[in-house]
Amino acid sequence: MNQELVRHWQNIYTAKQPTELSWFQAQAETSLQLIESARLTADAQIIDVGGGASVLVDHLLTQGFEHITVLDLAEAALQRSQQRLGVNADQVNWLVANVLDVNFSTAQFDLWHDRAVFHFLIKEQDRQQYLAQVLHALKSGAYLAISTFAEDGALKCSGLDVQRYSPQQLIDFFGSIEFDVIHQGKALHMTPAGNQQKFSYVLLRKK
Repeated sequence: MNQELVRHWQNIYTAKQPTELSWFQAQAETSLQLIESARLTADAQIIDVGGGASVLVDHLLTQGFEHITVLDLAEAALQRSQQRLGVNADQVNWLVANVLDVNFSTAQFDLWHDRAVFHFLIKEQDRQQYLAQVLHALKSGAYLAISTFAEDGALKCSGLDVQRYSPQQLIDFFGSIEFDVIHQGKALHMTPAGNQQKFSYVLLRKK
């Protein structure tokens, strides 16, 4: 694991409250809409990549999902969510890891959700490794819900460069050979500071 990157995110989540971070959402509306479109059953295996301190896991638990994994580089981020959830945190599988390095089981998940991790992968070899992980870990017929900064969005996040995408560019990268397109679109996120961030998103189904 890239220890410099781990320290970067650890410092952010240690120094600030989740509500102070630019990506904070009180309601993960776009993500929840995409997940609802997948029409998953309660026993579906779901992973939230880079879930950190996100409240998405809270909503998924409320909706009755029984097998949720939240993965993040920063243990401090996961601890924020664990503290917020209290005893309900025991219902979640918490994984401190770099998504590129995890030894996932074959066809492990019914849904892979990623809001703003993939766009930090600015090296092609890292993007290809991410794609390989997705293809390995998703079941046939499973879903990929992914959001990134839009092609006309911000160039950086938390001091790090990002790779921006249009919905079509996301579709092109993940491939029509491997996935069917279920939904695609754009979303505006209002940061706690009152600034707008432009996102692209897609919901894809693995063939």
